Amino acid sequence: MSFAKLLELKAQLGGDDGKQTFVLKTAKGTRDYNPKQMAIREKVFNTIVSCFKRHGAETIDTPVFELKETLTGKYGEDSKLIYDLKDQGGELLSLRYDLTVPFARYLAMNKITNIKRYHIAKVYRRDNPAMTRGRYREFYQCDFDIAGQYDPMIPDAECLKIVYEILSELDLGDFHIKVNDRRILDGMFAVCGVPDEKFRTICSTVDKLDKMLWEDVKNEMVKEKGLTEEAADQIGEYVSMQGGMDLAERLLHDPKLSQSKQACAGLTDMKQLFSYLQLFQITDKVVFDLSLARGLDYYTGVIYEAVLCQTLQAPTPAPAEQNGAVSGEEGGVSVGSVAGGGRYDGLVGMFDPKGRKVPCVGVSIGIERIFSIMEQKAEVTEKVRTTETQVLVASAQKNLLEERLRLTAELWNAGIKAELLYKKNPKLLTQLQHCEETGIPLVAILGEQELKDGVVKVRNVATREEVRKASQSKHELNITLLKTMCFMMLHE
Repeated sequence: MSFAKLLELKAQLGGDDGKQTFVLKTAKGTRDYNPKQMAIREKVFNTIVSCFKRHGAETIDTPVFELKETLTGKYGEDSKLIYDLKDQGGELLSLRYDLTVPFARYLAMNKITNIKRYHIAKVYRRDNPAMTRGRYREFYQCDFDIAGQYDPMIPDAECLKIVYEILSELDLGDFHIKVNDRRILDGMFAVCGVPDEKFRTICSTVDKLDKMLWEDVKNEMVKEKGLTEEAADQIGEYVSMQGGMDLAERLLHDPKLSQSKQACAGLTDMKQLFSYLQLFQITDKVVFDLSLARGLDYYTGVIYEAVLCQTLQAPTPAPAEQNGAVSGEEGGVSVGSVAGGGRYDGLVGMFDPKGRKVPCVGVSIGIERIFSIMEQKAEVTEKVRTTETQVLVASAQKNLLEERLRLTAELWNAGIKAELLYKKNPKLLTQLQHCEETGIPLVAILGEQELKDGVVKVRNVATREEVRKASQSKHELNITLLKTMCFMMLHE
C-alpha cells in the first residue's frame, strides 16, 4: 500500500486513537429540504397536479425499483446512468431511471390500451450532479401521458398546451417550447449519408447542441463516431433551421429531405400539429427546431422540450448540500430544459408477449429545476409561510390552559386550522410574536372577562383590528360564530 493511501486511511479512521470518524452529510447528488423549501415545492406540485386534473388525467403509482431487464436497452447512451442493485434473492434489480418505461411496463402487464394518466414520483440517475442547476441523482418527475389509438397530433397538441399552462401559471419568466420529430431527424440523417446503424448514436450527439458549440458536436461525430465530414456538414445545415408551420412547408419541398418518406410523414404531421397549436393559441411560444433530438431511444415521432429564456443568479449552497456537486456557471444559473417529452409508439410493444403496440405520447415536467428557480425568487420577493395555521388560541391571563385546550379542540373539530403554545402560562406578547414570526393571520384571545361575558375576541395580527361579539349563550363560546368571524376576517 502506498504512503498516500496509508495517510488517506488514517484520516478516515480519525488518527491514532482507533476511533473511526463519521462525517454527517447527505449522499452525493441528494439533499434535504427544510420547511420553507417544502412549502414552495408543495405550491409547485399543487399547480402541476391541478393542471393535470383539469385535462382529465387519473393517477397511478409503480415500484421505485424494476427488474433490470425491464430498463435495459431503453435509454440509449444514458443506460450507463441506471443504478443497479445487488442481487436480491435471485432477481437483478435497478432503480427506475424515469417514469415512462415503468408506465409502458404497467400498460403491457395489465393489458391497458387507453388511459390518460399522471404520475409524480422520485427517479434515480448516476449523473454528475449540478446542485445549483437543479440536477440531482435523486429527484422527482411529474409525468403526464396519453395512451391509446387516436387521430394524429390531437393528444400531442394537448401535451404542449399543458406545458404552456404550467410554465405560464408558475410565472417563471419567458420561455419557449422547441418541437421536432424523430422521423424528420432519421430522414435527415439518411439523406445526409449517415449509416442506419449510426442513427441513434448520431442522434445522441446532436442532442448535445444545447450544451456544446456546433464545432465540438461535429468533432464528436467525425472523430469519435466515424461520420464523414461531408455528412456532418450537411447535418449542420439542417440543424441550424428554426421556424413554424412555414418551415415544415418549406422542408416538404426540400430537394433532399423530400426524398425521405419518413421525413415527409413527420413534416406533414408537424404542419397538422401547428394548426392545432394555433387553435390552442400557444404558437407564440412554440418553435420548430431541427436541432432538437432528445437522446432517449424510445421516441418514435414528435418530440419537444421547454427552455427558459433567462439566466438566474446562482445561490450559494449550504456545505451539507454541496457533496461533490458541480457548481453552476459563474454569476448565474442556466437551468436549461424545464420540461420535455414526445411520442413513443413502440415502447409498450417491447413488453407485450405478442408485440402489440399501444401508441403513447407524454410530457415530463422538470420539477427540480423549476423548484430551484422558485426558491431563488422566494428569497428576494416574498415571505414563505411553512404552515397553514389560521388561528392561534391565546390567553391574556394565567391559569387558562384548560380553556385554551378546549377552544383549540373545538376549532379543530369545526375544520379550522388552529394551534396554541405548549406552555401553561405564556405571555400574551410571546403569543403575538409567534403569530408574526410564523405568519398566522388571526389570534383568538381568551381572558377572564371574555369568559364571564361570553364574548368572542378575534384579532387580525397584521392590522391589529379586533372584533368582539357576544355569543348566544353566556359563559360558553359559540364556535359557529367564531368560525364565521374568522372566515370574514381572513377574506376581507
